Amino acid sequence: MSTTTPTRRRPGWWQRIDTAAGGLALDLGLYAVSAAFAAVTAATSTLLPHRAWGGIAALGYLAAAFVALGQLLLRRHRPGSALVGLPARWLVTVLTWTAVALLPLVRQSIQRAAGRTDRAQEEVLVVEESGRRLVETGTPYLGPDAIAALPPGEQLLGYTPYQPGMALFGLPRAVTDAWWSDARVWFAVGTALALLLAVRVLRRPVGTAAALGHDAALLRGVQAATVLPVCALTLATGGDDLPVLALCLLALAFAATARPGWAGVAVGLAGALKLFAWPVAAVLVIWGISRRAGLRVAAGALGLPAAVLLPTLLVDRDALVENVLRFPLGHGLVSSPAQSPFPGYLIANALPSGRAVAAALLVAAAVAIAVRLARRPPRTARTAALVCGYGLLVAILLMPTTRFGYLLYPVAFLVWAAALDVPGIRQPAGEDGPQGVDLRT
Repeated sequence: MSTTTPTRRRPGWWQRIDTAAGGLALDLGLYAVSAAFAAVTAATSTLLPHRAWGGIAALGYLAAAFVALGQLLLRRHRPGSALVGLPARWLVTVLTWTAVALLPLVRQSIQRAAGRTDRAQEEVLVVEESGRRLVETGTPYLGPDAIAALPPGEQLLGYTPYQPGMALFGLPRAVTDAWWSDARVWFAVGTALALLLAVRVLRRPVGTAAALGHDAALLRGVQAATVLPVCALTLATGGDDLPVLALCLLALAFAATARPGWAGVAVGLAGALKLFAWPVAAVLVIWGISRRAGLRVAAGALGLPAAVLLPTLLVDRDALVENVLRFPLGHGLVSSPAQSPFPGYLIANALPSGRAVAAALLVAAAVAIAVRLARRPPRTARTAALVCGYGLLVAILLMPTTRFGYLLYPVAFLVWAAALDVPGIRQPAGEDGPQGVDLRT
């Protein structure tokens, strides 16, 4: 009988970049490039909330870049200093997120409460109006007849293309017009709470090299969901995607630590806010089935969105269908303004029958992903995150109507995946490691 000595895999190109100079090299690059992006946004954007964000965020990113540069120089002379270690990098990340996302958000909210009408994107107004309607009528949606009765210039804002749960973030505005009732403030609160819980779930006791490397990967994942410009800009000016993303990341964290029931609850809460979470829920249900815990995942992942939809369905079924199905599919009274020059949009507008071609490509991609999931279902949270990331990236690129900001989902999922290899949680055989824990208990 012979034994084989396991070989250590060589680090890939991303891992080499990520860990260069203890992670500080990539920190510096992230903050420096982000500062340039924010400065260009402040100077050239046609959206006034974006320009206001860029003016503040550029300074925040620049300060973070100088700090990272100082840490790099210090590391050369005192590599063991606490100022260049992982806790210091966490502190810089938190302070940077405060400077480039929370500070611009609060400033714009205060200016808006003082009367500025150019300090919030349209989705903020839509969510707050849906909260008011929920209080007054029991549904966050206007019916097709009510939308048609609006002046043509106001019909777009009459639509609420979100799940009913999103209206909860608009409830404070239904009570008062103070700055703190701005929906973005509560988007930020929800995002922060979900990310803090995800970090707490994934953090391992310090003391081993594996735990240190894992926590460094976790920091990078948090950076991808917070200080990355597409996330910071979105939270400060619109924000509705960030709590959805954070809840999905929390669901993957629960999955990585063998908590399938809680994973279903977290992704179910995200699905009760926005349709973007539903593909993630589907992947996690398949992950649960492969781990003999499908029902436990599905109970929350499918049950919570259904429970939230039921009351609005009973109050006004036509309004729900018009807002949640017809409008996102391009069959509403007005078209969505979401237009970014990705392949799907270009094909739809440049080729004869372009929308049909783009739709066919999107369906083909969906079928390919479904076949992959059927033949090789994800058995680890890391693989589930990669499937979600690449799948949503393909979908965003091929959709005829989409937004650049939606890229925050696949980017965060792909970077977060590395943090889902949790030391002390054994993985199933045949995919990412040896035989894993039984999730039936």
